[in-house]
Amino acid sequence: MIVVVGSLNYDLTVRTARFPQPGEAVIGESFTTACGGKGANQAYAVARMGGRVAMIGCVGKDAFGEASLASLEAVGVDTRRVLRRDDVSTGVAFILLDASGQNEIVVAPGANRTLSAADLAQFVDVFGQARAVITQLETTLEATRAALEQARAAGAIAVLNPAPFAPLEDAVLRACDFLIPNENEAANLCACPVRTLDEARAAAVRLRARGARNVLITLGANGVWVEAEQWQGHVPAFTVPVVDTVAAGDVFIGAFVTRLVEGADVREAARFGCAAAAIAVTRPGAQPSIPSRQEVEAFLSA
Repeated sequence: MIVVVGSLNYDLTVRTARFPQPGEAVIGESFTTACGGKGANQAYAVARMGGRVAMIGCVGKDAFGEASLASLEAVGVDTRRVLRRDDVSTGVAFILLDASGQNEIVVAPGANRTLSAADLAQFVDVFGQARAVITQLETTLEATRAALEQARAAGAIAVLNPAPFAPLEDAVLRACDFLIPNENEAANLCACPVRTLDEARAAAVRLRARGARNVLITLGANGVWVEAEQWQGHVPAFTVPVVDTVAAGDVFIGAFVTRLVEGADVREAARFGCAAAAIAVTRPGAQPSIPSRQEVEAFLSA
């Protein structure tokens, strides 16, 4: 089993030819809604890859929360440990997409920011069954640290996607078997630029020196830099027409961890993750864009 501890959001997306300048209003081209949140997206991706997955997080007792849970349950995610809060709304993400498929996102965390270490202590049973635990930074740092510690105590693979960026102590990095930032998050964690493969390698080496056991830096259209105990090098992305990059990193992580748990080596798992993310960016939306395992395998064999 893979356990995902993280956020559930409801996404409100506007497509526009270009992003507005400060103080400027532009006319959007379309408006859509979909279920998202980095944690929920990663759990959804694991399920779509055929993995057994349980979600831990918080939603409000509102329509957005019910929709978020229904979306996960529809693909087989175990949501019994998602807590429903009476006094706060489900998290919401406001997303702008420009003509090139790039995005700008503002998140109102809502119930996500109420998840605590005490909440996680109720779920020792599911951590004990976990082969891997995936965390992010859209809930509370307290909950993220507790989840990583529970993973280590259970002998599970502890994965941290440090998004959105927040300063992290070395003690948090030392709790990570896999640290998976994107180029911007890696640059902020290292206080150094990450624009080229050489810079990505240098940042990954620095993050391992701070304590992370293995580091993968996702680089968008440039693929992934892997700095792991098992293998170091560049895994290129697949060239596809880009419609929407929302959730591409989440899809990579869900697919990558699924293959790791199945016994794939880190390079093979990273290539599989790149393939899943490549398919996702050709489709609009967060969870609606996530491909099935069969689609990814067909893509890789084509």
